[in-house]
Amino acid sequence: MKPRHILFASAMAAATFGCSSSTTDGNKTTTEEVAADSLQQKLDTYTSVRLTSDLSHLSENERKMIPLLIEASDIMNGLFWYEAYGKRDSLLATLDSEAAKRYVQINYGPWDRLNNNEPFIPGVGPKPEGANFYPTDMTKEEFEQADLKDKSSQYTFLRRDENGKLITVPYHVQFKDQVQQVAKLLKQAADLAEGAGLKKYLILRAEAMLTDNYQPSDLAWMEMKTNRLDIVIGPIETYEDKLFGYKAAHEAYVLIKDMEWSDRLSKYAAFLPELQRGLPVPAQYKKETPGTDSDLNAYDVVYYAGDSNAGSKTIAINLPNDEEVQLKKGTRRLQLKNAMQAKFDKIMEPIAEELIAEDQQQYVTFDAFFANTMFHEVAHGLGIKNTINNKGTVREALKEHASALEEGKADILGLYMITQLQEKGEVEGDLKEYYTTFLAGIFRSVRFGAASAHGKANMVRFNFFKENGAFEREEATGKYHVNYEKTREAMNKLSEKILTLQGNGDYAGVGELLNEQGQISAQLQADLDRLAQANIPVDIVFEQGTEVLGLNR
Repeated sequence: MKPRHILFASAMAAATFGCSSSTTDGNKTTTEEVAADSLQQKLDTYTSVRLTSDLSHLSENERKMIPLLIEASDIMNGLFWYEAYGKRDSLLATLDSEAAKRYVQINYGPWDRLNNNEPFIPGVGPKPEGANFYPTDMTKEEFEQADLKDKSSQYTFLRRDENGKLITVPYHVQFKDQVQQVAKLLKQAADLAEGAGLKKYLILRAEAMLTDNYQPSDLAWMEMKTNRLDIVIGPIETYEDKLFGYKAAHEAYVLIKDMEWSDRLSKYAAFLPELQRGLPVPAQYKKETPGTDSDLNAYDVVYYAGDSNAGSKTIAINLPNDEEVQLKKGTRRLQLKNAMQAKFDKIMEPIAEELIAEDQQQYVTFDAFFANTMFHEVAHGLGIKNTINNKGTVREALKEHASALEEGKADILGLYMITQLQEKGEVEGDLKEYYTTFLAGIFRSVRFGAASAHGKANMVRFNFFKENGAFEREEATGKYHVNYEKTREAMNKLSEKILTLQGNGDYAGVGELLNEQGQISAQLQADLDRLAQANIPVDIVFEQGTEVLGLNR
């Protein structure tokens, strides 16, 4: 097997930062030094994490499966590169600087995902809102007027024919050679799978890669319960499409279940129907019943690829996104415990020391961080999936705004769930821990910038909480102090607002909320700058692959 691609922070720091320049000889060195310093600062916003797991409890067949799953996942990198930018190799070939190449690889393109997708390569223009899913010269009006039945499909590209007319190209056609290889690898892994559920899922997922019909494999994935290995692979999230929010991007995770932690978490999904009924919103906005087959588990993630590996890294997953599957089967919530622990140790704790009032820093804990993240994913199952006024699904009605608002909903309803379950005695710990860690988590996620749906959602919540007195900034120290009673009031108020906007399919109202509340104030920016000055990383990159795990194909 070919060596897997690995990103090393130490290699970044040791890179030679040469940079081509079109300036005169008199100031060429200065220009190159500035460019090198700027790129080094960008690289320093990431810290390296080694993705490993205890493999001793796995069977021989399971250990043989992991390299196959990693190889299949690695193909997702190339597919996502095409979706996010286009021609990867031609871009990398134009760069003389190793630092530039490494930062391009982290971002899957020349736009900085932690800085609102600003270009960091000279001569590169703004990132197209539709990434590479649509022609860059296509307008929204042209798309909406086009008579193409599958134009809004999650699994088609929009392209122009020889006459300039819009056409659709299915993913499995565009990526024919690649998906055939993925399907082959997944079927090889299925031959080694010891459980019937995992074997069935891998076979159906292989078929889905060849047909773009993912629902059968999504249903099979929901039915798996006892498998120790797992893989999430294919076109899944629609964050990259900021034009309409329709198109799914390719990604993958290779996962090893933490059986002990999963047993601890298994009880919470059963509370969803009860919590749905208690949501602080009128009855018509909570009339849907969440699926009762939802699953909640903890995993070590040993490989990220594609969309999940671009810019800020996911630490929890809530899937499938298919609304029909969600209403029938619920969803599975996967907590990526090793990645979560790394972010807490390297990012959350230092942020708390810098920005949380000293008498409340004791309440920022890993257990609360884990729970807030976990219940964020569980809360995706609450609320409403279809509008109450015949505008279709919430995702269809809210278009490019849907992802940011859904992430905001999950954050705030996750905190609502913790509050309700803690008062029932089903969640341990002091609410002060969850509320204080929640605020520290906002500072962490706001740093992802407006280009991230999670970052935008956190900006809205920070400003909403500030307006409602959920916290105060101590002028003398520049640190934040949580008002626990007002946090609860703000939580209920924002929950009602978001659920109402979703249920109404209020596209204009959501746009207004994101534009007005989704901004970083000068004061907050100054406080975030303090985190950079304290050398607190924004996110992580990985040392990962078969060699890191000590496995070979």
